[in-house]
Amino acid sequence: MKPDLFQAPDYYLLDELLSDEHKMVRDAAREWVKREVSPIIEDYAQKAEFPKQIINGLAEIGAFGPYIPEEYGGAGLDQISYGLIMQEIERGDSGVRSTASVQSSLVMYPIWKYGNEEQRMKYLPKLASGEFMGCFGLTEPDFGSNPGGMVTNFKDKGDHYLLNGAKMWISNAPFADIAVVWAKDEAGRIHGLIVERGMEGFTTPETHNKWSLRASATGELIFDNVKVPKENLLPNKSGLGAPLGCLDSARYGIAWGAIGAAMDCYDTALRYAQERIQFDKPIAATQLQQKKLAEMITEITKAQLLTWRLGVLRNEGKATSAQISMAKRNNVDMAINIAREARQILGGMGITGEYSIMRHMMNLESVITYEGTHDIHLLITGMDITGHAAFK
Repeated sequence: MKPDLFQAPDYYLLDELLSDEHKMVRDAAREWVKREVSPIIEDYAQKAEFPKQIINGLAEIGAFGPYIPEEYGGAGLDQISYGLIMQEIERGDSGVRSTASVQSSLVMYPIWKYGNEEQRMKYLPKLASGEFMGCFGLTEPDFGSNPGGMVTNFKDKGDHYLLNGAKMWISNAPFADIAVVWAKDEAGRIHGLIVERGMEGFTTPETHNKWSLRASATGELIFDNVKVPKENLLPNKSGLGAPLGCLDSARYGIAWGAIGAAMDCYDTALRYAQERIQFDKPIAATQLQQKKLAEMITEITKAQLLTWRLGVLRNEGKATSAQISMAKRNNVDMAINIAREARQILGGMGITGEYSIMRHMMNLESVITYEGTHDIHLLITGMDITGHAAFK
């Protein structure tokens, strides 16, 4: 088992822009990842298994709903703290960050923002502590980039709702205790429903044979005449804007998380290039390898500045969905390109599980697609600057 020697790059001294609390939160997450994730993650990725024993640790470092108010069990932190936690977790593994992102932004966020006080008190403290794990049901077999076309629906049966349909590509589904599910009512309006494990007709088959996010549990949500109590409807927002608001929060976290994956690949490649001797000198002394490394740190630095500014805007309530899309698209693209270049610096060693790079590269192939594909985020920016929607 190799020691985790990671040293975070900060070429433009961005730490000077962070508060003491930001740095304390980040450093606690960083040390936890080094101690609890790095030593085991390669084995779990090889086994295609999520390490459930880390759930309590994720809760302890505030990874579940860090911005949720303390009265509901959250840490009451700001958006930059949330981003920094996601950065450090994804430095360990994108799949582990996915678990935390889903719990925070796609389960706790809608209950906090769209739920009533009874729902908040019932679910949020248990989700914050990791006693409950949640998942988010939006994507369907035939509707991904066009979620408004969903066919999952519910009917009013007097004292309950009857839910039918299916969702797929759902992180945390195989072990989730609750699911925040988006479905259409009889008038075609989209609402959020809290579906609990154990409700008759609700099943969560696991998705196997993934080459990406192998240390993350992915599955389907199947609803076959599921009776959902009426008090489980999220009452305070409906329409497509409700789930998209959750996605804004998740995409923001991904923008930070992707920097973590990129930093890990860069740090690994830099250390390897300084130690690997060819033609009587370290390969770090050659022009082509310096070009790769210099471009990596440049792109990481640009992404850090972009995302820090986005965090400030989020804290001020000024960040737009289009700005979040730009950061998600840019940073994940940056990270996947750095992973590919870093793999080349390591040569054949880059494909082995002895190093993290190939795992990051495979994971990022999912991250660049989920929560809005690379192309869809480009069109969101295009629509924002031109005023014309080009989605269809």
